[in-house]
Order: sequence, then structure tokens, then C-alpha cells
Amino acid sequence: MAHTTAQKSSILLTGLLCSTALTVFSATKGHAEDDGVLSLDPIIVKQRDADGDAADRATAVYVADAEIERAAMGDLKDLFAGIASVSVGGAIPVAQKIYVNGIDMLKLAVQVDGVSQNNRVFHHASANAFDPGLMKSVRVDPGVAPADAGPGALAGRVVMETIDAEDILTEGQAIGGKTRLSYGENGDTFGTSLTLAGQSNGFEILLYGKRMTGDDYTDGAGNIVNGTRSDLTAGLLKLAYETDTGHRFEFSGQQMQDTALRNRRANFGTASFNPLDTVYDTKRTVYSLRYETVNGGGNWDPSATIGFSETEIGSIGTAETSVGVTRTYSATFQNRFHLSESDTITAGIDFQDQKSSASGDYWGTNRPSETSQTIGVFAQARLEPSDRLKVSAGLRYDWNAFTGQDFGQSGRPYEQDSSGLSGNLSIVYDVNDALSLRAGYSNVFGGIGIEDNFLFYRDWDYSALKPRRASNVVVGADWQSGNWTLGGEVFQTKIDDTRDVAGPTVTSYDFESRGYNLGATYGWDSGFARLTFTDSKTRVNGAATSSYYVLDSGAPIGQVLALEVQQELPQWDLVVGGHIDAAFDYDQQLNEADATTKLEGYEVLNLFAEYRPAAYDNVTIRAEINNVFDRQYADRATYGGDYPGFATLKEPGRSVSLVANVSF
Repeated sequence: MAHTTAQKSSILLTGLLCSTALTVFSATKGHAEDDGVLSLDPIIVKQRDADGDAADRATAVYVADAEIERAAMGDLKDLFAGIASVSVGGAIPVAQKIYVNGIDMLKLAVQVDGVSQNNRVFHHASANAFDPGLMKSVRVDPGVAPADAGPGALAGRVVMETIDAEDILTEGQAIGGKTRLSYGENGDTFGTSLTLAGQSNGFEILLYGKRMTGDDYTDGAGNIVNGTRSDLTAGLLKLAYETDTGHRFEFSGQQMQDTALRNRRANFGTASFNPLDTVYDTKRTVYSLRYETVNGGGNWDPSATIGFSETEIGSIGTAETSVGVTRTYSATFQNRFHLSESDTITAGIDFQDQKSSASGDYWGTNRPSETSQTIGVFAQARLEPSDRLKVSAGLRYDWNAFTGQDFGQSGRPYEQDSSGLSGNLSIVYDVNDALSLRAGYSNVFGGIGIEDNFLFYRDWDYSALKPRRASNVVVGADWQSGNWTLGGEVFQTKIDDTRDVAGPTVTSYDFESRGYNLGATYGWDSGFARLTFTDSKTRVNGAATSSYYVLDSGAPIGQVLALEVQQELPQWDLVVGGHIDAAFDYDQQLNEADATTKLEGYEVLNLFAEYRPAAYDNVTIRAEINNVFDRQYADRATYGGDYPGFATLKEPGRSVSLVANVSF
């Protein structure tokens, strides 16, 4: 019955979006976008970050405006396509896993509108599925994270902010909106989205809805990839009020649901051991309530965020049904002390309460669960001792309380309390006006986190369980002169006592990722080019290993390159360009007899053209040809490519798509 209701709701939403979009298309000339042609330059985004010049942002990776816009009707792979150090494997939203410097995003603190995410779920599905169409900004802080990043920032953090009414409305406009229509011929995927916004006397409202439907796509060899059809619905409601004196109150609620027939293990390709026989009914929900002082200064600049996030996966198979639910309550209360125009100290307290539970036919009346609660106090100083030196340093102390399942514990659940101090230091020194050097270090207490609720059938012995602790080091340099920006860094992340749940006794291992990142950008009057390159290697207990033994901690990524180019052709009202995704052959020297010693490389070319007619500058039509040469491949971050003959989940073959974007 629930599935039928969801289908009816989806049909109604699709009809609403389509009828609204058609009405807008028939209208006369509307409002142009404030920014005109969106830029690929991440520096523009960095300048809008209040702490963009701080030393702890020196290694931050900002997703450019153009990348966010072009991913709006796509997925997370599209969102991070231009950033080699962020890899997305899994091909479809329900299975997409994100890796930063080769490290699973489960090891990073993830926040959407200030609310903690990372809701640990079934290891064959994504714990961090988000709709790019909701996003106004996305930033990744790899490795060294500040103390105010929240608990769980073992290997950095990811910060996402959803769109506001002011992002849709032009100056002086009270009511407006944006609609998008998309079609992809590979899988006959049709998408519609509608955003409506209004503002009056300090009040703001924003409504967003999106619907994607389609069939299974084909890979580069012309094979139908089973279990990849689109059936996604997303929505956002945002309400805000800002007083004349700058006190801002904001509520946001969002939901993303994906329900379709998938392979039994959604992130694997179809095989005899992985038949197409399971409906994955997945739903992600996030609520956020925030207060901040927009014009805050001096020693009183408070902010507060309380929120709730939940991920639910219903696995409806031919024989039985299983449901895994993971939810997180979080809260942050902090104040920023402005010591001077450039020097600040942010201090506060935060709280996180996570629970992972399972139910369904397999467990009967039993509902096994794990919980993890963390309370932390923190302070982060961002200082500029001189014109050429920037320093960011912070401390936090966390108290963690973990409760495990009661299996094997004589009816009593396992409990363990732990606590620990975390510290970080980042330094940037400007050698001259063009060259700057940077370095950062952090040592982070991670407590004990919750596990995969689809593994709760195991009778675990928790007696050897230990709290996690991570160390991060990054050293780099940046050079900027004229139209050129060059940068590079070496990094190392170690996470000790990572939980291993393979056997009846919960054991642990030490995980490490090390490597380097390179980047280069060149901008000219009518165009921009951006190149990023990463080389990462992951190890377990000091030895190279395959994707199986590093599962949920990282992936064997190796060398990956991303190149983006865009060129304006104003005489034809066009912007053209494309990007290349490439992974090089990777000899990982594995210590397992059943895995290959080499991952094959690939190169994929994607092209686009955007047309904005002069007579209707509120309209943008985008045409894309992705995987131009019809390459059959699985993304380097997709599980299992290092096993010979393994049925990896292949990426789509050549695909032509159209996206129409109308503002009104």
C-alpha cells in the first residue's frame, strides 16, 4: 500500500511540475540570472565564504557555481565531476559512495544546512545520497578539519547549504521561481523540477520539487545495465524571517525518495549471485532549525542549529523484507568573538545522537539496534598575526557513550563510555604576492560509531571494541599570477582502531590513506580551464589491500585526472565546453591471491553547449553528449574493479541529453 501511495504522489508531482513548466515556457521574456554565465572558478565561491581566507580553508575544495548548476538534474557524480580528489562510484544515486582523498565519506563529518548526516546504512547502498538540485554551495575540507566542524571529523568534513529565496529572486522581486526540464536518451530518463520563492517584510519562503523517471540505461558495450532505472522524488521547504536588526531564523525540511527494482546488492552489476529481484525503497529526510545574527560583531555573535536527519532503506525481496533505519539528532550552540577585523575565536558546545536499527521479516519481533551519543565542547581561533601569516588553531573535547546490541550479553546491551581531546593547527605563509606555503595537522578523537544495520544478524562480541583516533597531515603550496593559479599538496590520514565487523568478535584495524593532489586553473576574458589530479593509496595495517578489506574506510583509487573547459561565444549566445574524466592504470601490489594486481585505466570525454537567446535571457537550453566515445567502464570508485571477472556496476554509455532552464 505504501508503495502504491508513493507512486500516486509521484504521478501528481510530475503532472504539477510539467504543467507549471509549460506555462512558463509560453510566457514572454522574464528575468535574467544575476550572474549571467556561471563560472567554473572556485575562487569566486571561496570569496563568499565568511571564513574563506582563514588558514583552515587553505586546503578546502569548493564546487564551482557552474558545476552545481550543471548537476542540478543529475547526481553526485555530476556534482563532483571536476574535482579529481573527490571520487563518486556506484553509477546510480542509491548506490553512489563518495571518497575524499581515497577515504570513504563515512569518515568525514557531513553537514547539510548545519545538520549532521552520515547515517550509516546497508553497505551496498549510499549513506550520503543528496539531490544536487537543492544545493547553493558545497565545500569539502579534506584531512585537517577545524574544531567547530563537529564530532566525527576523522578525515575532514563536507559542508552543503541548500538554496534560499534570495538565490532565486532578483533584487526587488517579491515572487519568482525557476523550472527545469530534462531528457536523457540513454534510458529514456525524463526529469522535471520546479522552485518557487517569495519574500516580503523580512519573511521568506521557498518550495522545491523534483521528479526523475526512466528505464535501465545501456553501458558502452550496448548492454542493458539491470537495476539502474530512475524513480526519484525530491522536495524542499524553506521558511525564514530576518529582522531589521539582523536576527535571522530559518527552518528547512527536505526529503529524497528513490523506489525501484534493483540488483540484490545495488552497487554490484547483475550476476548469478546478485539477481535483479529486490525493490529498494529508500528515503532520506533532513530537518534544520537555525538562528544567527547576520550583522553580528564584537564579542556577541551567536548562532544555534538543531536538526534531525534520517535514512531509511526498505529491501523488499522475493522471500523476505528488511528495513534499516538510521537517524541522527544534532545541535550546535556557538558564539564568535571578533577580536579584530581579521581575528576571531569561535567557541561552543555540540551534541550528536545517532541510532541504527533493523526490522522486518528476517528479525521477526526483534529490533536490534546500536546507539552512539557524543557531547563536545570546542574553540577555534582564526588569526592573522601579520600581513603574510595566517594561523588557525583549535581544541575540542568529546564524551562518547556507545550502546551495542544485546545478542550474547545475557539480555543486557553492551555499553562503553569513552572521551578524548582533539586538536588542529593550520598555517599559511605568503612568501610573496604570488607564492604561499601551507601546512596543517590534526589529531582527532572519534569515539565509537554505529554500524550497518543490515549486519545486525551477527552475534557480535564487543569486548575488544576501542574508540577511534585519527591523525591528518597536509603540506602544500599555491602560486597565483595573472590568469594562472597553480597548487599542490601531499597528504596523509591515519585512522587507528577502525571497527571491523567481519567475524563474531568485533576487532579493529589501522587504516591509512596517503598521496598528493595537483591543480591548475587558467582563466581568460571569455573562458576558463581547470585541471585537477590526485594520486592516493590506501593501506590496512600497513599493507596494500583490495576494495573488500578496505570497505567503509576507503577505496583503491590510484591516479585520477579531471579536466574542465568552458568558452563563451557571445556572438551566438552560446557557452560551449566539456570535461574529461580519466583514471590511470593502477598497480596496487595487493596482498591477496584472489585480486588482480592492476586496475585498468579509462578516459571519458563529455561535451556540452548552452544556449541563452538574447531575446529571452531568462531561458537557458543545455545539450550534452556524455561518454562521447561510448566507453564501457566502471568508475574507479565503484566497488569490485580489482577482482578479475567481477560484475561491477557499469557507468552509462554514450548519452545525449537536453536540459531547459527557465527563470520567472
